Amino acid sequence: MNTRRSASRATQLGSYYDVVLVGGGIMSATLGALLTRLEPGWSVLVLERLDDLAQESSAAWNNAGTGHAGLCELNYMPDPTESSRAEEIGRQFRLSRQFWASLVDAGELNASFVNSTPHINVVFGDRDVAYLRQRHQTLRRSPLFSAMEYTEDAEVIRRWAPLVMEGRDESGPIAATRYAAGTDVDFGALTRDLVRGMGDLGAEVRTRHEVTRLHRDPDGSWTVSGRGNGTRFAIRSRFVFVGAGGYALKLLQRARIPEVRGFAVFPIGAQFMRTDRPELVSRHEAKVYSQADVGAPPMSVPHLDKRVIDGRGSLMFGPYATFSTRLLTRGRLTDLFTTIRFHNIAPLVAIGIRNSALVRYLVGQLLASRARKLRQLRRFHPAARADDWSLVDAGQRAQLVKPHPRKVGVLTFGTEVVTGADGSIAGLLGASPGASIAPAVMVELLSTCFPDRAQSWRPTLRRLMPGLARPVDVDQSAADAVLAGTGRILGVE
Repeated sequence: MNTRRSASRATQLGSYYDVVLVGGGIMSATLGALLTRLEPGWSVLVLERLDDLAQESSAAWNNAGTGHAGLCELNYMPDPTESSRAEEIGRQFRLSRQFWASLVDAGELNASFVNSTPHINVVFGDRDVAYLRQRHQTLRRSPLFSAMEYTEDAEVIRRWAPLVMEGRDESGPIAATRYAAGTDVDFGALTRDLVRGMGDLGAEVRTRHEVTRLHRDPDGSWTVSGRGNGTRFAIRSRFVFVGAGGYALKLLQRARIPEVRGFAVFPIGAQFMRTDRPELVSRHEAKVYSQADVGAPPMSVPHLDKRVIDGRGSLMFGPYATFSTRLLTRGRLTDLFTTIRFHNIAPLVAIGIRNSALVRYLVGQLLASRARKLRQLRRFHPAARADDWSLVDAGQRAQLVKPHPRKVGVLTFGTEVVTGADGSIAGLLGASPGASIAPAVMVELLSTCFPDRAQSWRPTLRRLMPGLARPVDVDQSAADAVLAGTGRILGVE
């Protein structure tokens, strides 16, 4: 990898690149990995403000590592009879697995970033059991979910998730679904491997380079400037992608593109309970999701997860919501205020008024004691002992507030790509399921920003992601599996 860090290089003016990727996370890494294969003659530069790549939302412990595929995320399907959102995410994650598999097969990616981890839902009470039963019936009609199992038998659930049932009063209604071919993904390791592969193909990476300004030049290119290694830098680029997490909106605003007018961000952070005790970790080989509390944002759906980071297993439960005006975990307290403009004040105020349940939830979370957080954990793991679990900080998310034709603004919980009118600049806003569906999102971005190249890129993209060429029309449970013990992804043919 060609990493330039010297002061003389950082201050050089007149440097020109075909593509500049702002931010060293999974989104920039995925776009760069695609572009260096689609256009090997293009010059590509990654700029990251921190000392290393994937230190914010993509970092292994700053997210739950769930390969979001619509399998267990109940917030993607609030109406159990309407599965279009879950199916779309499932289709997009299938493309991710194909893309990763193609790079693994070519020897360009180490498969250790992904591990086979069943995705399970467990719910309690008549209302939620009825909901899960209907959800399962709806999803089973889709080939993507046809291998999903359903049970209301406590003994079966005990086999699927022993810690969830240990010490539990089983007198009330309970139900569960299970998809055995789910995944746990270390997006930090994946990001670093993707960027390493980009470097092997000629891309450049500059860490400790923070972009502070994007200026449109008269010829339609962009001047990207900021501070790197204590000195100012300025470079020019034909195309700029802003994959800077919580800082993306701020940079797009500074680029003065009208497409972000009225957009705002609402920061929400998270903490998790974590244990590394081998006797607990060995008994929970799954990601178990349930229903969110009333008023909780969709990203706060509670879950007890198996994680595998650097070959070591852990369990984490959460999230517990936190709040800060920082837009990145290593951001500044002034971050939120730097994004406020005259045109987005009203949407911010409106979502606060309309989402009073969310405000109450956040206040309750901020005031929650450790004892209360342990009680929440014990809903999932009734026998949990306080000494086994520690509270750890996770990532910071900038939830997107969007303009709306009939409302002042709406708070969204998805992933949104914003592109300039001429396609010379694009940025990614929002949160989950972003990392999991990055290849699909980036393919769509490429077709929008480079329509003149789309036809010539199609054969390569279809080789990397065969699902782009044909729909899912058979049961993919076997082909979509991950081989336990090797972490090798099998692509869907």
